[in-house]
Amino acid sequence: MDKEYQQWVETLIDRYRLCQVRAAVKVNTEQLIYNFLLGRDIVEMHVEDRWGESVINQLSKDLKKAMPTAEGLSSTNLRYCRRFYLLYSEAVEFCPQAGGKLLPDLPKQNQSPIFMVPWGHHKLILDKVKGDVNKALFYVGQTIENGWSRALLLNWIDIGMYERSGKSITNFATTIPNTSSDLAQELTKDPYNFAFAGVAKQHNEAELKMALLKNITDFLVELGTGFAYVGREYRLQIGHTENFIDLLFYNLRLRCYVVIEVKIGKFTPADIGQIGSYVVAVNHQLREEGKDNPTIGLLICRSKDNTQAQYALESSSQPIGISEYELEKFYPAKVEGTIPTIEEIETKLNQE
Repeated sequence: MDKEYQQWVETLIDRYRLCQVRAAVKVNTEQLIYNFLLGRDIVEMHVEDRWGESVINQLSKDLKKAMPTAEGLSSTNLRYCRRFYLLYSEAVEFCPQAGGKLLPDLPKQNQSPIFMVPWGHHKLILDKVKGDVNKALFYVGQTIENGWSRALLLNWIDIGMYERSGKSITNFATTIPNTSSDLAQELTKDPYNFAFAGVAKQHNEAELKMALLKNITDFLVELGTGFAYVGREYRLQIGHTENFIDLLFYNLRLRCYVVIEVKIGKFTPADIGQIGSYVVAVNHQLREEGKDNPTIGLLICRSKDNTQAQYALESSSQPIGISEYELEKFYPAKVEGTIPTIEEIETKLNQE
């Protein structure tokens, strides 16, 4: 099938995922508002100061007795409600109600993204962000935009997506129109964490490169930010020379091709010339004028000198970003600390 069909299929997939999330959210909105107001009551009424620290446990029993079929009334969940309110209280606007004590001023749910993701996601965020409202709102927004399940949300939190997001060194501000440069910057990460790449044995450069390419592909597709996979080692004929792009994607949000080159070593200025020529070639050979925006290049390397990278980018007229990747953890975290060091072994032998 042609490219337009493939893009349409990707659009349908993204639309379906978003509809699934919205459908799940729709039945949770009133419960989320209830939880928020319950948390507000607990905080503003100073219930533990008035009735003792055990009041939350007693409240749980009383509510369950009065509403035996209701869910989410455990003492643990009530404490989540308090944390939910405390975290987002300053980020939520209210509108006046005529309900008095029964329905005090209610959140403007249409303007509050926190009422657009399921409660289970919120509990995960509350456990992970430790009171950082900006970080929490970032993951709320990403969940809404990309339709993340709880498992995917946990994955992106654990690899530090918030801390890495938009931190790549780029020249997007000077090479891409203002309407797209901020969005392009948001799609970059630095460093990319591929600790899950599974390269746990002695490896040669070719094996490492293939493992990185596979995991970068999985990472970008699962990220859900509109990356559609086009090909690996994508062939381009430039003049009389046959060239192969490491990875080629099409980003549906930016409406442009994204050329990705992976260097298993340290960044060098010559890398900019190589990926820049690929970007230009894709513009000439694949990009459709008036339909596709200019192609973007992303260079992912083992390490870089930031000053050298910035200077190299200033020499290029093509929009390019440079990020690092990490491969620190080649074995599960639960194993860490269970393998004795050389010093510990020597100490034990000396003792014996």
